[in-house]
Amino acid sequence: MQTIFQKSKRSKNNFKTEAAGIDERDLSDLIPPELVRKYEIGIPQLSENEVIRHFTDLSLRNYGVDNGIYPLGSCTMKYNPKVNEEISNFNCFTDIHPFQREEDVQGCLQIFFESGELLKKIIGLDAVTLQPAAGAHGELCGLLIAKKYFNKKGQKRNKVIIPDSAHGTNFASARIAGFEVIEIKSDKNTGTVDIKELKDILHKEQGTLALIMITNPNTLGIFESKILQISDIMHRNGSLLYYDGANLNAIIGKVRPGDMGFDIVHVNLHKTFSTPHGGGGPGSGPVLVSEELKEFLPIPVVEKRKDNYFLDYDLENSIGRLKSFYGNFSVILKAYCYLLSIGNEVKTIAEDSVLNANYLKKRLQGFFDIPYNKDSMHEFVISVKNLKSLGANALNISKRIIDYGIYPPTIYFPTIIEEAIMIEPTETENLDRLDELVEILKKILNEAKTDNNVLKSAPINGNIRRINELQALKEPILKE
Repeated sequence: MQTIFQKSKRSKNNFKTEAAGIDERDLSDLIPPELVRKYEIGIPQLSENEVIRHFTDLSLRNYGVDNGIYPLGSCTMKYNPKVNEEISNFNCFTDIHPFQREEDVQGCLQIFFESGELLKKIIGLDAVTLQPAAGAHGELCGLLIAKKYFNKKGQKRNKVIIPDSAHGTNFASARIAGFEVIEIKSDKNTGTVDIKELKDILHKEQGTLALIMITNPNTLGIFESKILQISDIMHRNGSLLYYDGANLNAIIGKVRPGDMGFDIVHVNLHKTFSTPHGGGGPGSGPVLVSEELKEFLPIPVVEKRKDNYFLDYDLENSIGRLKSFYGNFSVILKAYCYLLSIGNEVKTIAEDSVLNANYLKKRLQGFFDIPYNKDSMHEFVISVKNLKSLGANALNISKRIIDYGIYPPTIYFPTIIEEAIMIEPTETENLDRLDELVEILKKILNEAKTDNNVLKSAPINGNIRRINELQALKEPILKE
């Protein structure tokens, strides 16, 4: 496919000086010499209809949740209600600027404040910042808060425990924040945190552990049923608990992280709260903390005094700013609208997402190996290691799924499962879509048994054919 620059032709310049009553020969007299451009800026020259066709064609080549089911495990790619998009585009929101005086943007500050109050109720913690721009940014925020908290207490706690099933950003964020990471193995039978190993680590690292980072349910889709015991063990050690909110969709409205004993929580508005994400953004990763940690939040935070909302910079031990201004407002606004529309029925998000995941897993049990075949939450992991001899590894299966018009699920994660395929249907998919996914996986499995060449060469019907992943990694072609 040609780029818009390759399609450009000077004869298709859509601006006609003659039609505007301008003689090009007189332009030099109309424009001051110091403003005359000395070089070509390279704007493509096409007619309006050619521009529209080009970008429409590009949009059809891209896959999104509006196209079909998006079973991307551990990322909660749910449908985004369009009414929230429409509201976020109201002029009263798009025409403001964060440099305006507080008294001129009271409505926007109210949305910030009330969004934070809703999140505090859902999470069960005392204070919130809406400043972080994404989940990993929220992780960094929470870890910096923990670091400053222990520094103020005069304690040199420089180590963080992270389960081997955790999201990769946990490890990266901890290192960026200056912590040393101790990976804890999952229990081989349950897939959850190994309590015995946790106690052993605490015994060896007495006084050096700052916190443990956990997502609950974990990336296997299994609820950490011993979370209260973990909380008690860590708090007795003087350590904190950090909750990675990537999998909050499984428990929202049913149980609160704060009630499990977590001290710091980041949530993903661009996952659980149904605002669009993918392709690099936009995102929003608010962080909630206990009362004891409130003074360390990044500044400013939005507060309310009587009937007025204001930006509070008076946090003596703040970690400072993490982002320009106060947060990704349009994303926060969409999440705010989403929560208002659901109201007290917020628990149905978790109920329906868990129901969909368990229905899918039940349908696939007879065809694929499910390593931890116990009650799942919002997602589950299958393994195709027993099919490798047929050429049906996780990569080939995911490539073939593209040919059937469905976005492939997450593969090779969590790494503790060989040939893993992680599936999260979310609550927004209906029964027909779930059955469609099952039938496609069954067809692919049958193809592996009869002619595995089709899997090895897939995708064959997509806009982009099979590529050499290793070559693409070592010799990337970033432009044509």
